Amino acid sequence: MSTSEGDEYELAVVGGGPAGLTTALYGARLGHETVVIDRGGGRAAMMTDTHNVIGVTEATSGNEFLETAREQVRSYGADFERGFVTDAEQTDDGQFRLSTGDGEILAERVTLATGFSDERPDPPLPRTGRGLHWCLHCDAYMFVDEPVYVMGHSTSAAYVAMIMLNVTDEVDLLTRGEEPTWSEETATMLENHPIDVVHEDVVGIEKDSDSGWLDAFEFEDGTRREYRGGFPMYGSDYNTDLAESLGCELTEDGTIDVDDHGRTSVEGVFAVGDVTPGHNQIPVAMGQGAKAGIAIHKELREFPRSADEIEREGPVTEADVPAISPDLLATAIAHEGHAGGPRDAPTPQTADDD
Repeated sequence: MSTSEGDEYELAVVGGGPAGLTTALYGARLGHETVVIDRGGGRAAMMTDTHNVIGVTEATSGNEFLETAREQVRSYGADFERGFVTDAEQTDDGQFRLSTGDGEILAERVTLATGFSDERPDPPLPRTGRGLHWCLHCDAYMFVDEPVYVMGHSTSAAYVAMIMLNVTDEVDLLTRGEEPTWSEETATMLENHPIDVVHEDVVGIEKDSDSGWLDAFEFEDGTRREYRGGFPMYGSDYNTDLAESLGCELTEDGTIDVDDHGRTSVEGVFAVGDVTPGHNQIPVAMGQGAKAGIAIHKELREFPRSADEIEREGPVTEADVPAISPDLLATAIAHEGHAGGPRDAPTPQTADDD
């Protein structure tokens, strides 16, 4: 609904990836006025194929997956705003004011699904999804029995290189001229695994002329090594500016600290997906979104009215139910998933109607 101060919702979700969209799906479907503020892009949108999501084929791109999800969320009555949230603050009455390029949004609950950005190594690099891959658990299967590289000079890079030996016997660790920062223990482990550590920088790339997939890297010492793909390991930049402006506590690794249902240290603020601790996987993100959506519903729902509320406000009357806005009520009645089948929704009465 609109107010003199801006658009007002029960739930505002910042971020339109799998976690944010799932939270919004639960919010709208459980009868709460919901808006998603989405800047577009994100890690899921970069996927050329979708892996490890039951019911979704490998041929589905990230953009196709997200567009289907957006259509689902819209069908239950949620609103979408394309843009950035530039500022967030809690008002004196406990609501949250989100500033966007188009105005302000007020919400009773906020879910931050702002994700992170991968630190990219310097070029030359192959295309993302065609030899450059960001998720070990999603994409390792693609490289079973194929030559693979891992880029980086950290302990994490060394461990990922050793992990890849579980699926292939050809793994190189490319430091690209950087001094290794891994520990002595990690160095000992590397020495006792069949991994080539290549210190020369990459100066050229060979690609398949038809598919655009990586064929090989050329190195500054004139050597050439064949690879089908690999993983850069240079860290992550977590998008926590809004969380910090609202006073949410962060973990030591820079993610937003949450409980098992996405609650942050600030009452009314939830966080889900890649900006929180845990595995950066679509099914995990969707599960987090579902748990947060249900937790938010339990906080926002009108009934049952507690004994203290009954004493304070009186019993629930027929005029009080159902506790769903006229717009969402009409949307639910007309939806293809309605128990009685889609039907024309009644016109909501206003104060001027007889």
